Amino acid sequence: MSEVCVIGVGHVGLITAVCLAKLGHSVIGVDKNAERIDQLRRGQCPFYEPGLEDLLDEGLQRGRLSFSQRLSDGIVGSEIIFICVGTPAVADGRADMSQVEEAARAVAQHMTGYKLIVEKSTVPVKTSQWIKRTIGLLNRRGVEFDVASNPEFLREGSAIHDFMHPDRIVIGVESERAKQLMLRLYEGFDCPILVTDISTAEIIKHASNSFLALKISYINMIADLCERAGADVRMVAEGMGYDARIGRAFLDAGVGYGGSCFPKDVKAFAALAEELGVDFGLLREVDRINEGRIERLMAKLREALWVLNGKQIGILGLAFKPDTDDIREAPSARLIERLLRETDVRMKLYDVKAMSAMRELYPPDERLAYVDSPYEAARDAEAIVILTEWDEFKKLDLVKLKSVMRTPIIVDGRNIFEPDHMQELGFEYYCMGRKNIRNHF
Repeated sequence: MSEVCVIGVGHVGLITAVCLAKLGHSVIGVDKNAERIDQLRRGQCPFYEPGLEDLLDEGLQRGRLSFSQRLSDGIVGSEIIFICVGTPAVADGRADMSQVEEAARAVAQHMTGYKLIVEKSTVPVKTSQWIKRTIGLLNRRGVEFDVASNPEFLREGSAIHDFMHPDRIVIGVESERAKQLMLRLYEGFDCPILVTDISTAEIIKHASNSFLALKISYINMIADLCERAGADVRMVAEGMGYDARIGRAFLDAGVGYGGSCFPKDVKAFAALAEELGVDFGLLREVDRINEGRIERLMAKLREALWVLNGKQIGILGLAFKPDTDDIREAPSARLIERLLRETDVRMKLYDVKAMSAMRELYPPDERLAYVDSPYEAARDAEAIVILTEWDEFKKLDLVKLKSVMRTPIIVDGRNIFEPDHMQELGFEYYCMGRKNIRNHF
């Protein structure tokens, strides 16, 4: 088994650490955030991800997993070093690589024997060359090392499953020694393992995420067409999805994509391509369509309520997707910002897991209240807006929900209900790319 250091224990780094420990490797996670390291040593997860707490506890109990705030603790005793630090976007869409550079400099400073440094963060193509150059310039002792790329394809909400049961494993290397170390690390996985050069591996990750974002923006554009043509985007997506060349995944129309990956990666990939002289206007359009989904939702709210000022609205769903507490680039945050800035609406907010994170971004006040149930969010509301497709919302007692609302209006940004059923129950139901039901009550 391998001795592994994971630099950066955010979402990708922590999932990588606990899963590699589960596979039997000896793993140390390193992060500058002292509070996070203390949490993890106590077996407490800093964010919600199904199954994560159990694997963290198992790794700690079996002695395969440890955490430190000191980079030297991880670098000196490990042969394989994963870089899993953040690469946030800067103003022009490019990725900020300062944390990656900092990690590379630390490796150069502390390594005393051969190291394989593996990019796990989503990084622009040619990042490996910068890592190699940085370490080479600072490698005063002449220690041998290799750089590799091993992009992650983890979906928040199913990240543990995605790591342990991947569709594929991509390994970008430039030496036989690095290749064999990575193959040994993933020995026993029953999936295709694609070994490439490093630049190809780096592009695979950005190309994959950008293509999935393209599918989402495409079906949202089709949803707008369906509304105008009187068609049903759900059936259009089903008909498209039967084509094996297209597939049904990522063809759910709604209020657009969010999270820490798609918005950032689309912008970064487009900016990178343009730096290299390739016109990626297609991805700029993908991003433009996604940004416009909140305006589409605002239009539906105005259609439903006529005048927004003075109204009370319940918002169900704050996380950008179900089974996570992540609100980064979430449609909910964009909607709340618009309503606070442009209207005098009062809101009651509810989410299964993301309430604490949203409270930090938007503290409660006279216009913003956080409540303990979807029914409390609906109480005296003149409309309910659904922004996350949690199973809890799909199983709501709609008769009870209607009974506590001032007016039975639902604006469903995720198409979780059937329009005909909502009409039978007496709701005005506004959805995305399907038949909107407007009763005159």
